[in-house]
Amino acid sequence: MSELEIIIGLEVHIQLTNLETKLFCRCGNHYRGKEPNSLVCPICLGYPGSLPVLNRKAVEFATRLALALNCEINEEFFFFRKNYFYPDLPKGFQISQYNKAGGKAFADGGYIEIKIGSQPKKISLNRIHLEEDPARMIHQGSIASSPYSLVDYNRSGVALIEIVSEPDLRSPEEAREYLNQLKSIIQYTGIADLDLEGSCRVDANVSLKGHPRSEVKNITSFKEVERALKWEIQRHKNVLKRGKELVQETRHWDDTRRLTISLRTKEFEKDYRYFPEEDLVPIVLEQSFIQQVKDDLPEMPTERKKRFQKDYDLPEFNAEILVIDKNIADFFEETVNSNDDFTSADFNQICNWLMGDISRWLNENNTNITQTQLTPELLSELVILINQGKITGKIAKTFIDAMMSGESPKKLIKKTGKQRISDEKVIRKIVKEVIENNQDIVKDYIRNPKAIQALIGKCMAKTKGQADPKITRDIMKEELEKSLQ
Repeated sequence: MSELEIIIGLEVHIQLTNLETKLFCRCGNHYRGKEPNSLVCPICLGYPGSLPVLNRKAVEFATRLALALNCEINEEFFFFRKNYFYPDLPKGFQISQYNKAGGKAFADGGYIEIKIGSQPKKISLNRIHLEEDPARMIHQGSIASSPYSLVDYNRSGVALIEIVSEPDLRSPEEAREYLNQLKSIIQYTGIADLDLEGSCRVDANVSLKGHPRSEVKNITSFKEVERALKWEIQRHKNVLKRGKELVQETRHWDDTRRLTISLRTKEFEKDYRYFPEEDLVPIVLEQSFIQQVKDDLPEMPTERKKRFQKDYDLPEFNAEILVIDKNIADFFEETVNSNDDFTSADFNQICNWLMGDISRWLNENNTNITQTQLTPELLSELVILINQGKITGKIAKTFIDAMMSGESPKKLIKKTGKQRISDEKVIRKIVKEVIENNQDIVKDYIRNPKAIQALIGKCMAKTKGQADPKITRDIMKEELEKSLQ
């Protein structure tokens, strides 16, 4: 059973949150926090006789993404009606694109490169296309137990781009890395903020080779996509172990109970009864328009990684991690450019702070660097103080929390009294006390010289990380040699 190949394909729906208006009308696009059903008009409510008009900026955004994903843009296309009846679709159909029956997606092909360990892998894309978002269903509790549901039509008609991968993914871990890389590319294009709630929804298709697939709908975070896929793969294996047959179906991921629930037998393409949208004219993209969008496209993560390696002498791994979050990469560049005297060593130190303690703080507080009061000038000041020997790295680590609220490292030194201890007499006294009180570690040092690190750690603990590490190590070696003579 464990040898059965896992096959995963993802359909990622992203809202073009950086648009001001919806896809086919002039209603405001920013519905979050607004009174339910307050950003609506006859077009997004599907009133008879109302006529949609395509948002030109949405086409520009789709072009940006297609170019960034290495897709082949279809210069002529038209929209289709995808028919199904559900309360979130007031018209009874969704205006979308269809790549059959003479229709074309917005763009075909393309790829995203991922890396698991040190091995790069290209995940091929099938297509990307534009469509409108349905309304938002609000349930009391979970979808399975809710006694009723409400509908907020503020989201109806918001512009979506759907990115459909080929079934090239072979594990939940690959799926999450694919989504991380996709999010990074979208962030760099400037078309959407995927940190906004509900701005990205993933439909995950998974199967064991030779068996029917299941589709897990509307997963709203990348971490949950990985969890849902792990659960679903194990469910498939368990069904087969019991000698039963898998069926093609649509399932819901319950992120509270961490399991999937069957919603319905999977619809087939014919059930949607696609036909051309008669109220919208065919769209023709001129080469000059595509070229202009291409010329205005900002630097993408791959190019930025190469430049960071070249300009700032960063190792490939560090540059790769740094650029995946545009906000962090921007902050890095602003910091290194804030002081003309910074060297390659400083660039790497700044990178390490951003990748390490700062990113850890951001993750623990579920926020991003733009939502803090940390500035490039404050991080630059911290690095300079370390270089000047006024504080140690351990002291600097204790400042991070306060710096996120905008406090200056210089003021924190005065406020806390924490600064580097470099007085050899003071350090020697502490070293002697540590040796005297930790004879078991001293004995271990005779057999294993690496045990010195434990003794240095004791010194650091006694000085709350303020003792100079190099001076402490040198004196510790001297005193150990004396004690063992």
